[in-house]
Amino acid sequence: MNTLAVQRWPGPAPAPQDGLFAILIDTSVAPGAPAATSSPPALLRQMDAANASSTRTGDAGAQRDDARRRIRLAAREALAAVLRVPVDAIAIASSPGTPPRILLAGAESRIGCSFTYEDHHALAAFNLQGPVGVDMMRIQDIPDWQTVARDYLGSTATTALQAAADRPRAFTKAWTRREAALKYHAQQLGEWQADLPGRSISLILPVAELTGHIHIGDNNA
Repeated sequence: MNTLAVQRWPGPAPAPQDGLFAILIDTSVAPGAPAATSSPPALLRQMDAANASSTRTGDAGAQRDDARRRIRLAAREALAAVLRVPVDAIAIASSPGTPPRILLAGAESRIGCSFTYEDHHALAAFNLQGPVGVDMMRIQDIPDWQTVARDYLGSTATTALQAAADRPRAFTKAWTRREAALKYHAQQLGEWQADLPGRSISLILPVAELTGHIHIGDNNA
């Protein structure tokens, strides 16, 4: 499987493919939106400059917290629909520096989940058979893309991007592929060293300007 379609939520019960499914919520439909973004360093610098005031920073923090609460509730609802269990039977435990964990009736499970946020959207990805990492980003032209790609994506990806017909889309795909792999391995973003083990799957999102990837183990079964 090379692609996975992401389903809007709320909606019908997701139909996992090889144990994988993902849902997307629009965080702008209720107070507290939009969600926080996950962007390359150049974009983060621009966002920091644009949101320098303490008031705006506080608002952004409240928006992030609201998005986190809402996607976790949606994730529990969607997983409950897939497993055909009550929502209250599912809990999502998390601690800094470690992937979220799914608890079923209070007990640890093998189900993996991962979250990502961009613009006014939040996404939850699930792997019923083990860990998963996910990342999503709005397709955009990065002014200093060559520097960012060389430092964080490696020379092979940089060379491929130079020849890409649609470089903004290709860059975004390469970036989310890397971020998803880092999340799977519970690693922080750092300067390029090497590809990480595992398998990346491209997400088909219901919002045209968004793209993303999930990352799973080589022997996902």
